[in-house]
Amino acid sequence: MDRGLFFVIGDFFSTFGSAASASRAVEAGRKPRPSDLKKLGIDPAAFDRTGRF
Repeated sequence: MDRGLFFVIGDFFSTFGSAASASRAVEAGRKPRPSDLKKLGIDPAAFDRTGRF
């Protein structure tokens, strides 16, 4: 095991956490944090244009 493996595992959990956080925000009718959207590869400005919030 080297640092690369730990980085990949940490990045996986970080991405999963961002997905869960964004999902909870949308379900509650709130706008997700821009940092969570960026981590998921979603442009926050484009998300604002969806018209749901």
